This record gives sequence, structure tokens and C-alpha cells, in this order.
Amino acid sequence: MSGVFPLLLVVFFRTLQSAGSTEDECPFEVLELKKSIQKLNQELIFWDWKLTHLRTHRRFRPAVESKQDNETLPTLPSTGGNLLVHDRDCSELFDRLRPESGFYRIRPDTTLEPFLVYCDMEDGGGWTVVQKRRNGKVDFNRDWDQYKNGFGHFKSSKDEFWLGNDHIHNLLNRGQKVMKIDLMDWNGEKTYVMYDNFRVADEKDKYRLYFGMYSGRAGDALSGGSNMVEQWSASHSGMPFSTKDQDNDRYLQGNCAVENKGGWWYNRCHAANLNGKFYRGGKYTAKHDNGVVWSTWRGIWYSIRHTSMKVRPTAFMDSLGSGAGPDS
Repeated sequence: MSGVFPLLLVVFFRTLQSAGSTEDECPFEVLELKKSIQKLNQELIFWDWKLTHLRTHRRFRPAVESKQDNETLPTLPSTGGNLLVHDRDCSELFDRLRPESGFYRIRPDTTLEPFLVYCDMEDGGGWTVVQKRRNGKVDFNRDWDQYKNGFGHFKSSKDEFWLGNDHIHNLLNRGQKVMKIDLMDWNGEKTYVMYDNFRVADEKDKYRLYFGMYSGRAGDALSGGSNMVEQWSASHSGMPFSTKDQDNDRYLQGNCAVENKGGWWYNRCHAANLNGKFYRGGKYTAKHDNGVVWSTWRGIWYSIRHTSMKVRPTAFMDSLGSGAGPDS
């Protein structure tokens, strides 16, 4: 089985290349070939991974199986050869195949093992999603190692997850990236923010956050808002990551991650808290402003219903335009 799929894949790729010159004349046939290549590549990934697990006497689990709340995201083994195409991120996959949104494995660097991500191929295409909140089924009040490796459900487009700080760092470590954050409130109103030159340092530097110019409609909460006093205590720029078991914030009276129920780039403490506690209905009351907060849009006492954090190269070009809200 493992010898048949690579041969067929090569044949399909060569067929598609020969059809490139007649793409304008036969658009339907070329589209069908691309779909066949995508399906074949997914089947090859499936069988390659299954054979690897059987050879090492490990329990086989499909790549799309949902992970439990206390488990990290799956990391699939490399074949050690060139039979599989591992794109560096979802933008390369979009350019190569124009696939639908879904779960794919990528490899930002050849020294890394491929890992599974959700690719948002709408909204202009090519977005690698690093965080998603939708229903409150996943607890984001996790420790350092869980935020490092990633956690959540990883099967449906409606699932919630955190990709993992190591993976996020590796995604952002090469070339300039733009971060888009999609938000939706409990009335169904959507908005977004974007930051260019978005970077996250490695674990040695506590996954410190850096970002450039803001644009969008929901306000620059990552910079702490428009008030200079608030910016001094709430700006997330240059802040290391904190969790309930690693206090790296600047708050001397306690641990912001403990008070705000999630891992984040806290200062003293926040103007944005997208990994906070999920409160249904929007407005909430609590001892601390620990909801899913974007203060410059709905304030600190409103917990947002849907959030999605996604990245792609700044230089990514598309002909589809850019949307203004999260997927439905």
C-alpha cells in the first residue's frame, strides 16, 4: 500500500504540470485533478502514519481524532523522505492546492517534526489558526507545559484549542507575519483587529510577545488602550507569557494568570484576555475581570462569545480580499 500511493501521487503531479499550459482551456479538468491530488495526499498521510505506528507497536489513532481536554495536540512522525509535501504554513498550502478549510499538518522548519493545524482558507485564505474559542467546552486555565505543547479538541471546525507556544513561536520565527484576531459578541456582531510583525519569543525568553502596527475595528487592546496610564499597566507589548504555575507578569500583589483564569502575556494585568474564563451571555460579574475580554471593544466586564487568532505571512498576496469576522 505504501508503495502505490507515492507512485500515483507523482503521476498526478506530473499530469497537473503538463495540464498547466492548458488550464485556461480546460479549467474543469484541472480543478478535478487538483482535488484528486489533495485527496490522494491525505490518504498517503493516513497510511504513512498508520504504518509508522504499527512498526513501532504503538496504538494507532487517526490524525483527525478529537483530543481530550487534558491531552496535548498530536504531533505526527516524519517519513524521513520526500514522499509527502510538508508546507511551512497554511499560506503555502493555499498557494499550492487551494484546499478547503480544515486540519492539515505543516512543518515550519525542516528540523522540526510536522504537526497538525487548522487552516482557515476563507477570509482571503492561507491563515494558520493558533487559538479558537467558541463554546466554553475547553478549559483554558492550564499550566505552563500544557500551554507550551497545546491543548483542546482538534476535530471539528467548531472545536476550541490553543496550538501551543512552541508551535506558535516556530510559525512566527521566519519572516514577518500578520496576526488577525476575529471577535464575535453574543448578539452576533463581528469585528476584527490586525497586528503586523507579530512575533513570540522561544521558551528561554518566556515566549515574550512583540507586535507592530495595529489596524482594525475593535481597538488596540494589546497596547493597553488609548489612555497612557492604562497603557503603562495593561500593555501586552514585550510581556512574557504567564500561567497559573509560572508567574512572569509585573503584578506584585499576585499572579495575573491565577486571577484571570488563563495563560496570557499579562502586565498588571491586562486590557485583553482572550484565554480567560468563558462566561455565557456576555456581561458578567466576578471578583476579577477574568472573562474572554477585549476591553477596547466591549469593555472588561463583557466576555466575548467567539474568538479566533490566526497568522499568515505579511507578504501573502491573494485576489479574494479580506473579510471582517470569524467563520460561522
